[in-house]
Amino acid sequence: MVTSPFKIDGVPEGPGGIPDLAENVATPMAELGNTGLRRWGGYVDDEFLPALRGRKSIAVYREMSLNDPIIGSLLWAIDKLLRNVTWRVDPASSSYEDQQAAWFVEQCMDDMSHTWDDMVSEILSMLVYGWSWHEVVYKRRIGQVRSSSLRSKYTDGLIGWRKVPIRAQETLLRWEFDDEGGIQAMVQLAPPDYKQTTIPIRKSLLFRTALHKGSPEGLSILRNAYRPWFFKKRIEEIEAIGVERDLAGMPIAKVPVELFNAPPGSRDYQTLQAFKKMVRSIRRDEQEGIVMPLSYTQTTTGQGQPEYDFSLLASGGGRTFDTNAIIERYEQRILMTVLADFILVGHEGQGSYALHTDKTGIFRSSLNSFATAIANVFNRHEIPRLFALNGWKLQQLPQIMPSDVDAPDLTELGTFMAEMTQAGAQFFPDPDLENFLRKAAKLPPKSPETAYYQEQVNQQSQAMQMAQQQMQMQSMGQDPNSEEDPGSDGSGDDQNQEQF
Repeated sequence: MVTSPFKIDGVPEGPGGIPDLAENVATPMAELGNTGLRRWGGYVDDEFLPALRGRKSIAVYREMSLNDPIIGSLLWAIDKLLRNVTWRVDPASSSYEDQQAAWFVEQCMDDMSHTWDDMVSEILSMLVYGWSWHEVVYKRRIGQVRSSSLRSKYTDGLIGWRKVPIRAQETLLRWEFDDEGGIQAMVQLAPPDYKQTTIPIRKSLLFRTALHKGSPEGLSILRNAYRPWFFKKRIEEIEAIGVERDLAGMPIAKVPVELFNAPPGSRDYQTLQAFKKMVRSIRRDEQEGIVMPLSYTQTTTGQGQPEYDFSLLASGGGRTFDTNAIIERYEQRILMTVLADFILVGHEGQGSYALHTDKTGIFRSSLNSFATAIANVFNRHEIPRLFALNGWKLQQLPQIMPSDVDAPDLTELGTFMAEMTQAGAQFFPDPDLENFLRKAAKLPPKSPETAYYQEQVNQQSQAMQMAQQQMQMQSMGQDPNSEEDPGSDGSGDDQNQEQF
């Protein structure tokens, strides 16, 4: 009896001996469970806070990023630091074909209708909303054509990137999932025509700050900052109202008691409503002022008390709470959620340089992880697509790699190289290392003429050293081409002579 090479223990065989991977069969190739993401009809409903569910979260995060100066400064710093990153393409090997493939990817990065840095800046909107969807648009590289959107610097006829534009988060209508919870498409409803458009994942890139339960919406870096931002916003509004009213007290208007019993629509009722509106609208500004009717009650003895009166009920003392300290506390908590509270160092009149350095180091490491995450999406999804469209079959593909957010500390680097040199390490001549050091120190690169001249000098120096070594060996009576130990007298021991 011939056993099928595809047989799996405990799984019934189908036609041709192929295992029948029916649903709910516990085999290595069957998926039984799911991620547990709460979703229905293409809408993700996994947030316990009602204010941050669905499209409401997009409006809240947009307000946080555009209206709050602390969050705005944080996002501005992240954008500018990541724009300073250098993106290179590493070939899979040193072979000519792999070098050409890496060069092709570099050309595509520099041949889009927008710059690579502008695209990265759009991708960073995932920090605010948790995700960023980008549609990849291709073009045939046929040189300078009439259409500006299809122009290319190259005329090789290959397919390259035309642009990688964002599909704004606020234009999301719903998601499309497969039976296993995988993301298949984004359904968009965008101005100006507001037509429903389905953008499949196979021609898109989805960037997320974090992955939880396979949710396409990721997790915003502002999610943990929502609570302190909410209270900070409310306290600032209350503080502004107090300043506008000059913190003088509560306004009080006195009117005749008959007005409270007036029927709706009567003149007395309208007078009462006017006084209520006046009390609510009292504030100190360029239009401050009150017009009061001059009227007195009539008594048997003549003129009585004023019928209408206005005054301010003064508070019993100073303010109990320091709103400035409370607001600063919430600002610090907002920055702490993203390891960026070093921004406040110096503003609070305290903090050491060493502490600032340690905190910025952690923050830079987190930014490096974001840059690596962006590169990973391209390397895992888009680079294979690009080469498949061009029919370019390679065993391994080139990789887009980001540099660190900031250059290395030159003092620490110099100390390290000096200690390694004392230990016997030899760094120079090394053209690649020299180019790295020049770039790190922001020095001009070495010109080709200087590099060629220095290479010739190094070759001549090495030739002279080898000639000197040969002359020394000849003066000691030793053949320069012999592999014999220079410390030996050439006679050998008795045992070797007997063998010969």
